[in-house]
Amino acid sequence: MKKSRGRTGRKRRRKHLKHFMDGVNCSHKLEYIKLQKWLKERGFEDSNLRPAEFWGKTGRGLMTTKALQAGDLIISLPEKCLLTTGTVLSSCLGGHIETLLCPFPISPLWALFADLGPLQETPTIKQEVQSSEVSKVLFSFFTLPRVKSLFFFHPPKVKAAFNEQKRSYEIWTNSRCKKHQEVLICYGPHDNQRLLLEYGFVAMDNPQSSVYVPADTLLKYFSPLDKQRKAKVSILKDHDFLENLTFGWEGPSWRLLTALKVLSLAADEFSCWRRILLGGVTSARNEQQALATAAKICQLLMEETQQLLLQISQLKRDKETLKPQLALVEMLHSEDLKILQKSAEILCNLNLGTT
Repeated sequence: MKKSRGRTGRKRRRKHLKHFMDGVNCSHKLEYIKLQKWLKERGFEDSNLRPAEFWGKTGRGLMTTKALQAGDLIISLPEKCLLTTGTVLSSCLGGHIETLLCPFPISPLWALFADLGPLQETPTIKQEVQSSEVSKVLFSFFTLPRVKSLFFFHPPKVKAAFNEQKRSYEIWTNSRCKKHQEVLICYGPHDNQRLLLEYGFVAMDNPQSSVYVPADTLLKYFSPLDKQRKAKVSILKDHDFLENLTFGWEGPSWRLLTALKVLSLAADEFSCWRRILLGGVTSARNEQQALATAAKICQLLMEETQQLLLQISQLKRDKETLKPQLALVEMLHSEDLKILQKSAEILCNLNLGTT
């Protein structure tokens, strides 16, 4: 017969299991010690949160060392601690990035990729980066999670926003949280580009993700000899229909199809452009041409994305030190390819239905 564990043994076992369920404190690790030191030098005051590994749950996260009430301010991160477009452009990399991207506008995503990516491999730049203020921000980037596949399903426990008056990024609780429990943030309905910029990770099969279609790509498929082309473009621009044109998991967006319908108008249909902007139909020919053009654009973007993935794969083999950054870029483009493939399938079915 097995000996009874006894009350003391049972208590010890429950305490041991609770230790794993609550999370294992990781703040003693070198990367977190460096991060804390760097943050304190820039005015960050210690909080009641500690980095921890949560066994059998979400992996790496933040654990509270005390019970929290709804409305508690748990993090106030000074602007000096944030990696922003301004941070990057005011650093030694700023001039190089502006030269590289000119005459294109410098978006936060471009600034982030340029700062983290292959630009740093240029010998003249690499030396500057190693001693720059921006490079000191980067090690904190590598302590962030790469993927949160379940982030849409976590019950939110905190909310976050930038405080313009205090010039700090603040996080408050919106529900109670027990001592030693993991604190989970409500990321909101963001696509992967926004998740990467705001939180430092991407999520595969993100239902909010989409692939953007630049206006220049759209216009390639319409003849410059069309006498009404200039007027059509002007109408779309005036009504804000040349931006936020996307392919999603459910196919081309309504905005994209609307823009294509306006550009596909025949000379004798041009006066019907208002009807299209309001969601109406002008003719079966117009509908069919818009869908066919959408399919061509989708195919082009798929081919470009596949080519990019091949280039990234090659870079990963050649640039060992850039693997973490390249892996993020690869994940973004892999998600784009899946979305485009799904859109192509939907468009194929729609085109078959209109013929």
